[in-house]
Amino acid sequence: MKPKTEELLNFLLWSADQLLRPTFRNLTDSYESWAYRNGLLPQAAKLERLQLLERDAQSPADRLYRLTEQGRLHALGGRDPEAQWARPWDGFWRLVLFDVPTGQNARRERLRRYLRSRAFGYLQGSVWITPDPVHDERGILAGGEVNVESLLLLEARPAAGETDAEIVDGAWDFAQINRRYARHLEVLERCPTDKLTNAEAIRALRRWAADEREAWLRAVQSDPLLPQCLLPKDYLGRRAWERRKRVLHRTGQRLRTFAPQLEAC
Repeated sequence: MKPKTEELLNFLLWSADQLLRPTFRNLTDSYESWAYRNGLLPQAAKLERLQLLERDAQSPADRLYRLTEQGRLHALGGRDPEAQWARPWDGFWRLVLFDVPTGQNARRERLRRYLRSRAFGYLQGSVWITPDPVHDERGILAGGEVNVESLLLLEARPAAGETDAEIVDGAWDFAQINRRYARHLEVLERCPTDKLTNAEAIRALRRWAADEREAWLRAVQSDPLLPQCLLPKDYLGRRAWERRKRVLHRTGQRLRTFAPQLEAC
């Protein structure tokens, strides 16, 4: 997805009083003219085709756009943090152990990329771990029938006094994750506060928006978003999330002061 289309998706997220089902509506003719010149209306049409944005199918002329649930998750970085933290955990760890022959490096890297994309933690060698069930992963990872000599999926509990906190600490680099959230918190503190009554104020907000989204995605995409009971005590993710909601809420309110007659933004 092109950066300007991503920007529009993020703009819609800002426009909500809460991060639920954002909208922007009742555009003035002058705003539509500005939006068309800046490519926003074609981008909105593209997001509609991708089912990331929707309008009332019964009213084709209606100018009320909403993020779909898929669009909201995309704007958040692919996952809903609150839903992830609130999910239950049954106390079992799921382990993926594999021993792929050296002649199959491409397969090994494919496995690792998949496991990282699913927020598995890396314990040691070829041992990866997650607190979530792996029913779907069996077929995906094995490509069919499991060969226990090269790939094995297990459900387990610690048996030698290891704590869940120690397992979390060994599997995920929360020091780095916290550094990224700390960076994101710094960006949030730099949110421009000037009213959007001149071109420079608009440009400053857009530059900040790009920095904020980059910092958020860098942090959240490296975060396994573990269930609440497994999160480290010094974890910064929840603090960054709550702060982000407040800042985006205020930003959404400030967007209503936008002066559509300005063309230099």
